[in-house]
This record gives sequence, C-alpha cells and structure tokens, in this order.
Amino acid sequence: MPDPILAVSGLDAYYGDFQALFGVSVSVEPGEVLAMIGANGAGKSTFLNAVAGLVPARRDAIRFRGEPIGGLGADKVLRRGIALVPEGRRLFPSLSVEENLLIGGQLGRKGRWSLDAVYALFPVLGERRNQPSTSMSGGQQQMCAIGRALMSDPRILLMD
Repeated sequence: MPDPILAVSGLDAYYGDFQALFGVSVSVEPGEVLAMIGANGAGKSTFLNAVAGLVPARRDAIRFRGEPIGGLGADKVLRRGIALVPEGRRLFPSLSVEENLLIGGQLGRKGRWSLDAVYALFPVLGERRNQPSTSMSGGQQQMCAIGRALMSDPRILLMD
C-alpha cells in the first residue's frame, strides 16, 4: 500500500493564545476524498488553513508526499501542489473572471488544468470570461474560485 499523500499527526493550531485545534490526526491516500463535517467553530477552516500554510503548525505535524510541510508559508505549500479554495471565495473584485483564473495558473505547472479545461468544467465562466468576477451570482463566483485553484494543477484540492 502506498504512503498517504497527506498525513497530519497531532496537529495543534493557535490564534494567538487561543488553541483552536488539539492533536488532530488524519491521512489521505492518493485518489481518496475526505470530508470533514462539524459545527461552526469546530476547527474545519483552521485545519484547512494549517495544511495550506496560512496558520502556523509544527513542521512534522503535516507531511505531504512524505515530506514535512508544517509551518511552511502558503506560497511554498502551493508550489508543492496543495491548493485551497477559501471560504468566502476571495476573488479579486477589480479583475475579470478570466484574469482571476489566470492568477491561479501563475506557477506555470504543466498538467491537466488550463483555461480551456476550466471552461469545459464550468461553461458559464467561459461565457462570462470578460465580466468582473463580482458581477456573477454567488454560485458562479464559487465556480471561479474553484477554477482558480484548479489552474495551479494541484495534487490536493482543499475546499472550505
């Protein structure tokens, strides 16, 4: 059996003096889908943000493809192949749909995901490619946020 693509072990996470996560452990095998379910404030977003490098974590608490990545910055985590679709979409309001998508592809990683592939998955984005991203409905904006993350051609897609 192959090693997990993502292994989290004993993850604690803090916001200042407030501890939000206590010893969380989970692993994800290649090709596996994992859903975390819980009440508001249970730590789901904090967990995803820690894996994505937005919340500090012990280096050895998070391993991606066997390498410790806890405590790495979000840019380094993304370069390794972990992309986050953040809560609230966080699109760039002054940019068009296509410009928002192109930002996701700035790493230049070759793979399955391109503008054409995202437009095939979400045809409405292609129809609205030149419109401001914030002129779309909430669901369409969510498609754009997912497409932007896919443009980095991630090995793992985290969706908050």
